[in-house]
Amino acid sequence: MEPQKYLVNVNLTSMMEFVLLGFSDIPNLQMFLFVIFLFTYVITLMGNGTIILITGTDQTLQTPMYFFLGNLSFLEICYVSATLPRMLINLWTQKRHISLFACATQMSFVLIFGNIECLLLTVMAYDRYVAICSPLHYPLVMNHKICVQLVAACWVTGVPIEIGQTSQIFSLPFCRSKQINHYFCDIPPVLKLACGDTFLNEMLVFTVAVLFVMVPFLLILGSYSRITSTILKLPSATGRAKAFSTCSSHVMVVTLFFGSAIVTYLRPKSKNSSRTDKFLSLFYTVVTPMLNPLIYTLRNKDVLTALRKLIPSCRALEA
Repeated sequence: MEPQKYLVNVNLTSMMEFVLLGFSDIPNLQMFLFVIFLFTYVITLMGNGTIILITGTDQTLQTPMYFFLGNLSFLEICYVSATLPRMLINLWTQKRHISLFACATQMSFVLIFGNIECLLLTVMAYDRYVAICSPLHYPLVMNHKICVQLVAACWVTGVPIEIGQTSQIFSLPFCRSKQINHYFCDIPPVLKLACGDTFLNEMLVFTVAVLFVMVPFLLILGSYSRITSTILKLPSATGRAKAFSTCSSHVMVVTLFFGSAIVTYLRPKSKNSSRTDKFLSLFYTVVTPMLNPLIYTLRNKDVLTALRKLIPSCRALEA
């Protein structure tokens, strides 16, 4: 009886706490990584915060497209804040322990924000579809009330599903190594630590990924195929260039975000995929939120004009 009691105690202990390995396999670069990710976090907060400010205050940007962009920037701040602060603390202190509750909380927030971004990017593609393919109906279809409802639907839809999925994963017994080979509590590395058969859990993960990643991606592809067809029928080369320019920023963000997310969650898993998963996760949790403001600012004349108005205003306040 004594060996069995000891085994139960070990299992319970391993369930109470995990260790996020992060980038511990490159010990000589810990401080360098800390500086890089801290810089990335600050740039992300400043860039997306600026987008929120100008889309909320500049009268020329009070359109559905910029309303959605402001919401996307707020979401990116939430998304990156679910992973980077913990990673920065781990890199600085080298104390990588995380409680089971904190790990489950982080996973649920990452999944919720990821699902919201998939849906919000789909809504933004629909906005461009209506604006280009049905311009006469655009003011009626995309009025402010509808825009608010679409954003609210994006925020509400994925929450119960991802909370339920996270609860199911953390109801599993964890009796293997408590080391999570990742920089945040993501589903694949956590499932690797679970005992017993995890086939049903993996199938649920795949199903949710298809519903919230693959289906929105296909809807975006369908929208842009119709948009492209409509633009190519425009008689003026200037008109075609202007129409394409309103979509190019969104297409770049969609490619970055969905490309890495689809490969991470829908590709067949192998025993040596942990390093690849960490690298791909950096794209949709860190790189995309940082690049979004740059992509939308550098390729959008309206946003650049609003920024030029904002800078003199800030200088006047300082004076």
